[in-house]
Order: sequence, then structure tokens, then C-alpha cells
Amino acid sequence: MLQELLSLNVFGFMLIFARVGTAFATLPGFSAAYVSVRIRLVCALVISLVLAPVLIDSLPGLPTSSAALGLLLIGEVLIGGFLGLLGRVLFAALQTAGTVISLVSSLANAFVQDAVSEQQGSIIAGFLTTVGLLVIFTSNLHHLMIRALADSYGLFIPGDTLALGDMAQLMARHVMDSFALGVQLASPFIVMGLTHYLMLGLLGRLMPALPVFFFGLPIQLAAQIAIIMLTLSGIMLAFQSHFAESFGAFLAP
Repeated sequence: MLQELLSLNVFGFMLIFARVGTAFATLPGFSAAYVSVRIRLVCALVISLVLAPVLIDSLPGLPTSSAALGLLLIGEVLIGGFLGLLGRVLFAALQTAGTVISLVSSLANAFVQDAVSEQQGSIIAGFLTTVGLLVIFTSNLHHLMIRALADSYGLFIPGDTLALGDMAQLMARHVMDSFALGVQLASPFIVMGLTHYLMLGLLGRLMPALPVFFFGLPIQLAAQIAIIMLTLSGIMLAFQSHFAESFGAFLAP
């Protein structure tokens, strides 16, 4: 083992680290602000060290010019960023669902700092993304992300021309699918919200003197919280399946 480490191709190791390190800097969970930069760096170095003996023979040799070396490293950084950004796009489904739920449940004005998306968001969106991240790590889907990163060398071969058009089309498709999934996950709350507002409108026409908004707001909040309790497990199962299917496409057959 020591002899293999001593004879390791330093250029090949740095080429692997360029992709792996960029991915760990953008993958959900690993790239969160509450995760120390040193921990991310150590994880990326360890994964690169593990992959180096397996991939070192399939990597291109050291380029003769600085321009070729720069292009090669930029290509690896773009691939790592693409895989990491894909994970964030998949998590956007939960943020979309939480935002829609907050809009229909009158909680859209209550903003908190979302630790997953690293920006301000609604309480429901922050809750769903936090639970989703917990589900990812408890179900070992973070291992799937690392496997997809390792198997990506069979799909994105270092030194080959990047299919930027296909990568952009795939990313756009995942953005569309994540938004559609977020709306689908929030569909029970949308139906409940529309029904609630329709009943308030009818009640307001039948009893003009009744302050329907003061009367209906507690009922709306209680009903939406009850629906969250009933549908949370189904929401997480649907998200987990979508996440595994999306990253599973990068695994070697």
C-alpha cells in the first residue's frame, strides 16, 4: 500500500481531485454552510485518494502546454459542478413544494434562514428541505451520490470534448421535473386551500357581517398542519424515489 502511494501519479490525483472537490463543494449536505470547509476538503481528498488507484490508468497523460492543462482542469471542474448542481436542483423540488404550501396556508410571510438552500425561505420550505436532507443521509443516498461521482468517469471521460449542449438540456429537464414534482407534492394543500377560500367566499356572501378572515384563518392553519402530518411520509418517499432515480442514471450498468 505504501509503495502504491509513493508511486502515485500526482497529476492524475489532482485531476481526480478537481472533479471530486468541485462536486463536494456543491453537493447538498456536504456543501452546507454549517459543514466546515476543512471537513469538505478532507472528504474530497479521501474520496480522491480511494479513486486514484482505480482510475489512474484511464486518465490522460500530462499535457505539454499550459493551455491544454488549463482546459483539462476546467473541464473536470465543470463536470464536478454539474453533478453537484444536479443535487441542488433535485432539492429544489422540496423548496418549491414548501413555498407553494406556505402560499396556500397563509404562512408565506414567515421567513426563516434555510440551512439547506442557504437563503431565506418560508418555514414550511425550510422544514421540508431539512427533513429531506435527513432522509437522504439516513437512507444512505449520500453513498449513491458518491457512487454516481465515481461512475461518472465512464460517462464523462477526462480529456474528451464536453457535450455542453446535452448537459444543459439534461439540467433544464431536471429543473422542469423538480418544479413539476414540487407542485405535485403540494397538490393536497392546493386543493385544501382552494376549497377553504371557496367556502369562505360563500360564507361571506351568506353572512356579510361575519369577519370571515378572522374566523377562517385558525381553521385554515389547523387544517394545513393536519395535512402536513398526514402527507409528510408520502412527500418524503416520493422525493427519495425521484432523487435515487435521477442519480441512479449516472451509475455504471
